[in-house]
Amino acid sequence: MTTDEPIGEFRAERPLKQLLTDVVGSGPKSAADMTREQARTAFVEILEGEPDPTTLGAFLLANRWKRNTPEELAAFVDVMRERSVESAAPSADPVDCGANYDGKADTALLGVGAGLVAAAAGTPVAVHSGDHVPSQGAWAYRHVLNELGVPTDVAPATSARMVDDAGFGFYYQPQFNPGVYGLLDRREQMGVRTFVNTVETLSNPANAGVHLGSFYHLSFAKKITDTVAASGRLSMDRVIMFQGMEGYDDVRPGHTTVAEWDGGELQDYEIETADYGMDFDSEDLEVADVAGDSARITEEVLAGERDDQFADAIAINAALRIYARGDVDTLKDGLELARRVIGDRDGAERLADLRAFEPAEPASDD
Repeated sequence: MTTDEPIGEFRAERPLKQLLTDVVGSGPKSAADMTREQARTAFVEILEGEPDPTTLGAFLLANRWKRNTPEELAAFVDVMRERSVESAAPSADPVDCGANYDGKADTALLGVGAGLVAAAAGTPVAVHSGDHVPSQGAWAYRHVLNELGVPTDVAPATSARMVDDAGFGFYYQPQFNPGVYGLLDRREQMGVRTFVNTVETLSNPANAGVHLGSFYHLSFAKKITDTVAASGRLSMDRVIMFQGMEGYDDVRPGHTTVAEWDGGELQDYEIETADYGMDFDSEDLEVADVAGDSARITEEVLAGERDDQFADAIAINAALRIYARGDVDTLKDGLELARRVIGDRDGAERLADLRAFEPAEPASDD
């Protein structure tokens, strides 16, 4: 995608190298933040594939050490949305679930089951991920859906139709965000997380008004909401984030912080997940085969064949999605609705709809 907006006044024959030398990479005491226009210029050069691998790696590392401001991240997000993201909005206004693309390695990935329960309750959900993205390179939404026999390598317009037809749709990074996907090999060589890991979760390919995400520390939630507020290309006016297992959008059992933003000041509060039916530890959600076991658990919970910690975890995570969109007034109301859906096996019907979904074009490998 292109834009008629100017890149800005910052110009150099090799702008990324100049920014590295003069601004972000000049040392721990003298490194400075980029202006919005400088950050835009840098990410345009990155997406156009112009920097040599050494300069790109040094720039990414320098920004990791310096830590990016919301203004810089917003500039990166806006360039990504303008020049790389092909968005496709469904008729429904779904909850955007852009969990960390590098996935989970130890615990069950429950977002598919939670999303299908939410969909059956009347809350449409759009999820997006890549495929073994660095630095963790673990299991993400796509892998569980593949195990369930759901097509995932589809065009964005097909993903939007999936949301409208089944209430739950998947957007695949190579299809809707090819510019960022093109950085995969170089990111693998880096071996560490960079700002790209942050901005890709905010790609919002469904143009949703609500974003649901996770954090390790509350300060990160504040940075994300400030980024959304500073962006000129994101349509989100509500963000719900919580402490997630392995950084993913599965809420961590125990004493958990939740952050809410509706365009004003960030509000945060504590919940005890035991009060909502999660009276167990994260270790109780560990599995041997994240993709395969998560798919099997999802299928069994939706079919009413499990009444254990995994069923409770899917219910509370569905409740968070229902609450995030404002379809219920409280998390408790969302949990009651989610449990009713699970009891009635309505989520299994949504899974059947996904499995029967026929893409407009053939999937390449599913």
